[in-house]
Amino acid sequence: MGGGRRRKLHFSKIYSYTCGKASFKEAHSQIGGPGFSRVVYCNEADCFDAVIRNYIDNYVRTTKYTLATFLPKSLFEQFRRVANLFFLVTGILAFTPLAPYTAVSAVIPLIIVIGATMVKEGIEDWRRNQQDIEVNNRRVKVHHGDGKFGYTEWKNLRVGDIVKVEKDEFFPADILLLSSSYEDAICYVETMNLDGETNLKLKQASEVTSFLNEDSNIQDFKAIIKCEDPNANLYSFVGTMEFEDQQHALTPQQLLLRDSKLRNTDYIYGAIIFTGHDTKVIQNSTEPPSKRSRIEKKMDRIIYFMFFVLFSMAFIGSIFFGVATKNDLENQRLKRWYLRPDRTTIFFDPERASFAVIYHFLTAVMLYSYFIPISLYVSIEIVKVLQSIFMNQDIHMYYEEADKPAYARTSNLNEELGQVDTILSDKTGTLTCNSMEFIKCSVAGTAFGRGVTEVERAMGRRKGSPLYDEKVNGEDLMEDDYTVEDYTESKTSIKGFNFRDERIMNGNWVNEPHSDVIQKFFRLLAICHTAIPEVDENTGTVSYEAESPDEAAFVIAAREIGFEFHKRTQASINMRELDLLSGNQVDRLYKILNVLEFNSTRKRMSVIIRDEEGKLLLLCKGADSVMFERLAKNGRAFEDETRDHVNEYADAGLRTLILAYRELDEEEYKVFNEEFSNAKNSVSADRETLIDEVTEKIEKDLILLGATAVEDKLQNGVPDCIDKLAQAGIKIWVLTGDKMETAINIGFACSLLRQGMKQIIINLETPQIKALEKAGEKSAITKASRESVLHQITEGKALLTASGGSSEAFALVIDGNSLTYALEEKLKNKFLELAVGCASVICCRSSPRQKALVTRLVKSGTGKTTLAIGDGANDVGMLQEADVGIGISGVEGMQAVMSSDIAIAQFRYLERLLLVHGHWCYRRISSMICYFFYKNIVFSFSLFLFEAHTSFSGEPAYNDWFLSLYNVFFSSLPVIAMGVFDQDVSARFCVKFPLLYQEGVQNALFSWRRIFGWMLNGLFSAVLIFFFCVKALENQAFNSDGKTAGKDIFGATMYTCIVWVVNLQMALAINYFTLIQHLSIWGSIALWYLFMLAYGEMSPTFSTDAYKVFLEVLAPAPLFWLVILFVVITTLIPYFSYNAIQMRFFPMYHGMIQWIRLEGQSNDPEYCDMVRQRSLRPTTVGFTARVVAKTTRAKDKMKKNLNPT
Repeated sequence: MGGGRRRKLHFSKIYSYTCGKASFKEAHSQIGGPGFSRVVYCNEADCFDAVIRNYIDNYVRTTKYTLATFLPKSLFEQFRRVANLFFLVTGILAFTPLAPYTAVSAVIPLIIVIGATMVKEGIEDWRRNQQDIEVNNRRVKVHHGDGKFGYTEWKNLRVGDIVKVEKDEFFPADILLLSSSYEDAICYVETMNLDGETNLKLKQASEVTSFLNEDSNIQDFKAIIKCEDPNANLYSFVGTMEFEDQQHALTPQQLLLRDSKLRNTDYIYGAIIFTGHDTKVIQNSTEPPSKRSRIEKKMDRIIYFMFFVLFSMAFIGSIFFGVATKNDLENQRLKRWYLRPDRTTIFFDPERASFAVIYHFLTAVMLYSYFIPISLYVSIEIVKVLQSIFMNQDIHMYYEEADKPAYARTSNLNEELGQVDTILSDKTGTLTCNSMEFIKCSVAGTAFGRGVTEVERAMGRRKGSPLYDEKVNGEDLMEDDYTVEDYTESKTSIKGFNFRDERIMNGNWVNEPHSDVIQKFFRLLAICHTAIPEVDENTGTVSYEAESPDEAAFVIAAREIGFEFHKRTQASINMRELDLLSGNQVDRLYKILNVLEFNSTRKRMSVIIRDEEGKLLLLCKGADSVMFERLAKNGRAFEDETRDHVNEYADAGLRTLILAYRELDEEEYKVFNEEFSNAKNSVSADRETLIDEVTEKIEKDLILLGATAVEDKLQNGVPDCIDKLAQAGIKIWVLTGDKMETAINIGFACSLLRQGMKQIIINLETPQIKALEKAGEKSAITKASRESVLHQITEGKALLTASGGSSEAFALVIDGNSLTYALEEKLKNKFLELAVGCASVICCRSSPRQKALVTRLVKSGTGKTTLAIGDGANDVGMLQEADVGIGISGVEGMQAVMSSDIAIAQFRYLERLLLVHGHWCYRRISSMICYFFYKNIVFSFSLFLFEAHTSFSGEPAYNDWFLSLYNVFFSSLPVIAMGVFDQDVSARFCVKFPLLYQEGVQNALFSWRRIFGWMLNGLFSAVLIFFFCVKALENQAFNSDGKTAGKDIFGATMYTCIVWVVNLQMALAINYFTLIQHLSIWGSIALWYLFMLAYGEMSPTFSTDAYKVFLEVLAPAPLFWLVILFVVITTLIPYFSYNAIQMRFFPMYHGMIQWIRLEGQSNDPEYCDMVRQRSLRPTTVGFTARVVAKTTRAKDKMKKNLNPT
């Protein structure tokens, strides 16, 4: 082996006992069996044994199609739609003699529509392919032999290759860590792309390979790794490495996953274990659930209804045709001689009428196929894509600070944004910033920090008093000293530090009575952590990479008070601090002997250090639930005061930790260190238990120093946004992992809760259950817990029932343990009934799975549209389960965003996304679909009427190309323009009158009544157009030559009337005209005339009965223009009259707002309040509802005083 082994500085002792020697657990005995059959030959990827295993390469493909599969797969996707399949069948039938039109004219529109959709699919997949190419062509250093490394593309990597990944590079595959630039072979990894967490993870190589620290050492390295087969579990890895004839256990601690990033480590060497689609991150990349909007599902039902109508009409027409055909022969003479039955063997043969019925049915199905709008789907897709572009470009949803615009990741759900009934929101990072700020602390029983939290401001509002009349930190705040403005304006620009107290800042802490305790307190904050300092070479400023925002806030706070941690080595921490004796800044070095890391079970973290005087100290910080019980009898001097302050901080919505320490003697530490080392290197199955037992012995008899309080601030605009959404009638649920007290206080801060709102709290903190928990009887605990939750839910429902129709508002607060039972099959419906009856719902201590289950319950139980919003990996299940998932592109990585339907940067943008874009998109898509069916019914029913008029002869009223191009060119452009640009009210009025949003929630614009209304309008219009045209043109001369109108003239005239009517009908339906809409409407009409002119000039063999019909017959005839004028006006009068009467006397809510704008009363507060008053209900949430509730209570109190009886 090349290279010698270096002296070991056991960094594992410093950072984490989880980095100790890997043990052979039970799972390792499965190596070589089913599911554990992978064998990797390190540094020998070309050897015969490696080649014959034929592992996949490292090329990753996320595209839906390849060049070979695009055509068949895309065509299959298109013809899965019933409408497209129907048009394919009619297109095939068009090649038979039964067709009432030419095959080309039937197939061309289908090709155009299918082609347009396939082009869209192709462009989207091409973009995915470009991203794949970019990723696969990234470069990394790989060992080429003889200890030499060279760059190669990711896609060329193979299983067994040795790679060298450098700082801030992504790992190209799943890699086994061999060694790193640190002497103890540790490295730091950022897994943001995997789990959304921004904190750094510590990884450590096996001790036997840690000597591979230079390129030359890799030259002769050979090892065989046997491990588990590819799987999706990110947090498990079982394997063994055969190296120098010895077996060594491998654990997840040595596995570096693809797409995670190397941080704070110069380089690492690693062996590739899994490549390409075998990597764990790709194994986890399941297809997102297919979501369809309610409108789209309803549109399918309309299509099926139209199929029923189509086949019914074809059937009825065929029966009539069969009867007429059978009775056609009279005295050996044909009544309908003009149909030329002699030219066909069956179609008009009176002797074979039953066959004629069947053939006519197929002909009629083809002829009436225009009832189904062929361009509906592609038009809606085009409109939705354009709507999404406008959302992405909305400057009002652009977050300048982070340079993040809104981003609609899918356009399928635009209209769902206008129908949301319930919002289920995460708290941390969604309602709050997930940017922790050190704001207060309690040291030696004295509270420091004069900052005022958002929750304290809300509490002040709840009590109806000015802030300076409140007590903060136990002191009266006088108006002359610190006012609200002082607090607001005293914001520091230092991220993570919002602390203000002149008593300990600027070195003044030395004058405090307990200055020695203050010194120890902030020294502990500067030492007890795993943060890494980064010094800017230009400015000399120090920044920190920490495992959590809380930890970064503590280190920054210590620095600002005067205890600056600026350097870390593998065994020490360097700090600049104020010397109490000299009064000068001095550099001090503290040797780090052990770090006992924080985890959710221990709920604390400790470090053991040796200071410059040789003293051994254990510094500890942790949750109050585990820290107070570990205090020594002589270490509780400030316990009562600290407990009081911690409770105050929790009430103010702050996160708290207790700080304590103890001195160790040499003998005690020697015993501990020996036991700790033995426990770490144990190969038994209960290794973690042994470590916990050892740490329990040392983390005791602590001396209390104080408590910290950090604030996770509300995002800007959250209370205002919640208030507007509540006025819009949207219910808001908060699903959080926080403690109940913190969640309740945040609820008050963002106006989800208010003073006077009755809280229904469901938890399992009853004496009976606590007693059972101490006894440890699991079955009894489960039974009692289930009964307790059922009892509390029943009591809550009784409270709701008793309140009746009063204006009382209720809030439901439930913790995670109770939620487990509330979501069971027998209880979930009762729980949902209770929750739906409450104004707001807060679920605390919720797991990611519970969040998803609650979302599913609300979605399926209410049958209404649900929207979930979150920012972290723990919100992914909730986002995918909801009808619409909104990802916050904040500081918790991109996992939520990548699983969402739409991404926004701040919660407050939800207001504009729903109330403005959601309402517009819902209205546009609804109107667009209704209009599509209207215009197709006008067109196709005129064909049916002509058929009936000609004894169902199967002859179309219009030329073949007139039939084909109606949906494609002469009526589709205006409807697309409406779908993109129409506005019933402006964005300002959408926000000013939030109740307008309820039109979407109640589906007022796409109800069956409205749909059938448009269909009847189409039916009525077709009847008027047909009969007026028939009566105007029959039995009289059409032009000055005295010629009467034939089928060609009649068909062109009626078609012209229809083009005018459907386009002008669109003009009447539009609320907001733009230049594009004018161009589309008038352009469609002009395009028809230009087409008639150009088509009529073509050869008669192609233009058939349209040859020169416009130029030589229609245009010179005054009757043609008079008929058009009369028919168009007459046909539009009924809709215009109905619309005018409804708008004047029975306006919908948007109509009322339009009147306000029209009459110039938008600035009249009294009139606007009158229109808006339905939004302001005391039973909803938000600060506006709070004012209304307060007014209602005052009125009720006044009534009681006036009527004491």
